This record gives sequence, structure tokens and C-alpha cells, in this order.
Amino acid sequence: MEEHMEAVQRMQDYIAEHLCENITLGDLSRVSLFSPWYSHRLFTQYTNLTPGDYIRRFRLSRSALKLRDEACKILDVALELGFGSVDGYQRAFFREFGCNPREYAASPIPLYLFTPYGVKYRATRKENKMENVKNVFIQVIEKPARKVLIKRGIKAADYFAYCEEVGCEVWGLLLSMKSISKEPVSLWLPASYIKPDTSEYVQGVEVATDYADIIPDGFDIIDLPRSKYLMFQGEPFHEEDYCQAIEQVWEAIKKYDPSVIGYTWDKENPRIQLEPIGTRGYIEFVAIK
Repeated sequence: MEEHMEAVQRMQDYIAEHLCENITLGDLSRVSLFSPWYSHRLFTQYTNLTPGDYIRRFRLSRSALKLRDEACKILDVALELGFGSVDGYQRAFFREFGCNPREYAASPIPLYLFTPYGVKYRATRKENKMENVKNVFIQVIEKPARKVLIKRGIKAADYFAYCEEVGCEVWGLLLSMKSISKEPVSLWLPASYIKPDTSEYVQGVEVATDYADIIPDGFDIIDLPRSKYLMFQGEPFHEEDYCQAIEQVWEAIKKYDPSVIGYTWDKENPRIQLEPIGTRGYIEFVAIK
């Protein structure tokens, strides 16, 4: 089982590194160390997508971000991401997202982008224990007044329960939306922001106070005041060790006394979690006053 997951992960890593190139089943077979037929079978079994569908959806989502953030021609995007023609790219984009790429580039809307979760990391369990104590960097930062578009769960108090209630696909939608903090956030809401029969833990996007664009179906919008936070940032980690990296930062938060720098914990503002990315270390923000 573990050998098969690692083979699929190698194929996923290869696709991510060569997304703009021609990727063949032979290429995936070489990195998986299995036959082309068996590589195809394993990939489909563990990702629920054929390699071709996985690559297509990955490329379309990457192209959507380019159209959103860069002044580029549809032709250039289509060719760069491996589509043979503009017509074929436009048809594929419309089937995936329900809108034309040219219209989307002119007026971006929230889209459910494809998120290529690694199968090896998905299998990691949150019960993993810390092995070595590592350094945690701490810094006082200030966040401006802002709105946050959030998707509420039901009873979730952490990421794992939230994904079971809401579905992990919501992260792809959040990635498609421009944020003043450059990326989506997860939040533990104080009681004053929690609606009856909804969760403490939510995911969302921070936007400006004058935000007047689309609010996706099923989302709420909340106002957060200007506030100070302690940023806790752990050391870089191997992606499969993300659970341990989170636990190490949580342990540092639990032990830290903000009074040594003249603050107390601010229970009226949400705690904020960023996506665990190994190359930068796990980051969490805890409000202070």
C-alpha cells in the first residue's frame, strides 16, 4: 500500500514540475517504477482521476490564475499550458468552469479551481506525534480592518472535521479569489462571530473593507477590525510531516506568555491559520491586545 502511494506521489510530483511540457504515460511510468498500464491503474485508483484528466484540470486551473493575475493573451496561455489550439482550450475551460476564458480574464469571478492534493500527504494522520523540538519564530504584526468571505461548517473545530462537513474542494474556490493577504485563510472564530448551529472553524478570503464583488453561494461575509497579532512561524518541514509541524507551533503557542512583551491574548478576534507549506514553515496568528 505505502509503495503504491509513493509511486502515485512521484507521478503527481512529476506532473507538477513538468506541467507546461508534454507529459506521456511513459514519463509517468518511468518515475513510478511500474509499467504504463499499472501506473495508469494506480494513479486512477488513488486520485479518482485518470492521468489525462488530472493533468487537464491542473492546467486549466493554472491557466485561470494566469488570466486573473497577468495581462496575457488567450493564445499564449493556451499554448504555454499545453493546449493544442485556442478553440480546444476555450471549450475545455468552459466545460471545467462554466465560463469563457476571455470573459473571465476581463472580469474574474470565483471559480472552483482544481487542487492537486498529494496522496501521500492526504494519508498522513493528525495523530502523528512530535519527534524533535524545533525553533518557532515569533513576531508582532498588525492586520488592517477588513472583511472576510467565509464558508461555515456545522460543528467543525479543526481542518479535518471541516473537510468532512464542507468538502476540501472549497479551498480551490478560495484560491481563485484575490485576497489582500495574498492567500486564503482558515479561522477559529470567537463566539460573537459564530451563527447558531455553525462551526467555530471556517475557511475564507480576506478582502478590503469596501469589497462589493461577488459573494459565492453559501458564503457569509464578516467584518474584522484593525488588530494586532503574534505570528508564530515554525521551521521548514517535509510536506508529509505537516501534522507534526502544526503540533510544534501549537505547543509553542500554548507555552508562550504574551505579558513578557506587554500584551494579553485577545479573545475577541479570530485565530488565523495559513496553509501548511513546507518551504516556509507552518504559520499561525493569535490576536493580542
